[in-house]
Amino acid sequence: MSWHPWYRSSKFRHVYGKAASKDKCYDCMPITLNVHDNNFCAVNPNFIAVVTECAGGGAFLVIPINQTGKLDPHYPKVCGHKGNVLDIKWNPFNDFVIASCSEDATVKIWDIPNQLLKRNITTPKKELLAHTRRVGLIEWHPTADNILFSSGYDYKIMIWNLEVKDAILQKPVKILDAHKDVVLSMSFNTDGSLLATACRDKKIRVIDPRAGTVLQEGSYKSHRVNKVLFLGNMKKLFSTGTSWWNNRQIALWNQDDLSVPLLEEDLDGSSGLLFPIYDPDTHMLYVVGKGDGNIRYYEISPEKPYLNYLMEYRSHLPQKGIGVMPKRGLDVAACEIFRFYKLIPTKNLIEPISMIVPRRSESYQADIYPLTAAAQPALTAQEWLNGINKGPLLVSLRPGSKAVNSPPQFLEPEPLPQATNANQEEEESMSVEDQQNPREAQDDRSWMEVEEELPKNEQMCLSNGFDIFECPPPKTENELLQMYYRQQEEIRRLRELLIQKDVQMKQMELELRNVLMNTDN
Repeated sequence: MSWHPWYRSSKFRHVYGKAASKDKCYDCMPITLNVHDNNFCAVNPNFIAVVTECAGGGAFLVIPINQTGKLDPHYPKVCGHKGNVLDIKWNPFNDFVIASCSEDATVKIWDIPNQLLKRNITTPKKELLAHTRRVGLIEWHPTADNILFSSGYDYKIMIWNLEVKDAILQKPVKILDAHKDVVLSMSFNTDGSLLATACRDKKIRVIDPRAGTVLQEGSYKSHRVNKVLFLGNMKKLFSTGTSWWNNRQIALWNQDDLSVPLLEEDLDGSSGLLFPIYDPDTHMLYVVGKGDGNIRYYEISPEKPYLNYLMEYRSHLPQKGIGVMPKRGLDVAACEIFRFYKLIPTKNLIEPISMIVPRRSESYQADIYPLTAAAQPALTAQEWLNGINKGPLLVSLRPGSKAVNSPPQFLEPEPLPQATNANQEEEESMSVEDQQNPREAQDDRSWMEVEEELPKNEQMCLSNGFDIFECPPPKTENELLQMYYRQQEEIRRLRELLIQKDVQMKQMELELRNVLMNTDN
């Protein structure tokens, strides 16, 4: 009887971590010595922010992302809090707005100028005053603009609408009073309609934030939860915590049944916290250990065994916190699929770590860069508060795509004409690229004319299992954007097929000439 080893095919099986060289690190950083269980770092494509150690109140640094090397000890800070800063988060839809919370029981919103800071910033744009004890967590809503969640040691989660013009807000739009102890972690699902929380009472809760009702609540006797995370739209939760024997532990839960975990696994006996970070585009899960230098990463699948271990990045330098670069700030030419910013307080250093898929080709790898969340909100604050749910707007990371850092021109609020068929929609969605690349647009139209001449029963073209010609017309901006990129990929694929056919025809012509010459001889 022969033994057949089981191999799982995955394009991310050989992903490896690569630390940046010393000249691309951020040196002489006065990283905070606070023992609060947070990341203390926030990153976007323009800035890196890190909580610092300072006397007389709390402060954090905001440094341009390209300003690496040694930091001037007199570099200006953002210092308006009267207590230690416990958490900072960039606005996902505005790279120049950051929120911070502190032990002084306040949340502040700051405007960051688009240049090097020349003096300390002490006056916030907005100040949120409603918590009665220190505020330990803040989270921006993933799809609605200007919606912020804050959680304090008064056991309350407050929802703020920042579209209000007042500089000082004292009344949140909603207060979630479902917890009996301190909230340790908050996480949204993809469209922000559900909120998962981990509490010090060892329970995981799934909450409808607008109604304020607890939809699911559960705990498991052998798992003391610290952090919880929604795994995109897979209807699963991932949590990290400790076991009865104080071993670090991970667990996977069904979103609709929190009575028993689907999976539970002990990792090691270290005492540091585990921070879970999920990438919904590649379905990869990263588990970062506080106090050690390791980053474990897994691939999530919807069926058993659910969690597939890939590799572990190891380093002898322990990390106090971690920052994550949004997808739109990655280097796609180097096949970089994720980037961490590791806080190393023992050396006053911030070290970027890139997760790379090894590929020989230097061209854009579309299979490892699916459409990702854009930097534009899908909803206004009032629309979300009125009960509307909408997934994030999606963009392509392909170089030259205008929609990556700014709204695409064909998504203006002007009324779109009603398309009578799929071909008219295709022409409208391609208008932006036609203006930028007229020669390429002319070639695209010629290939489209060839497609129109095909018989109707041969016009079935599938791209990644998606039927382009028989799909219903797009009704939303998000669907229109998806249609645009899918059509572009299909046009490129057809072009490659035609080139292959031309090569085959030339080979057959040469063979025919050889045959004729042999018969003449």
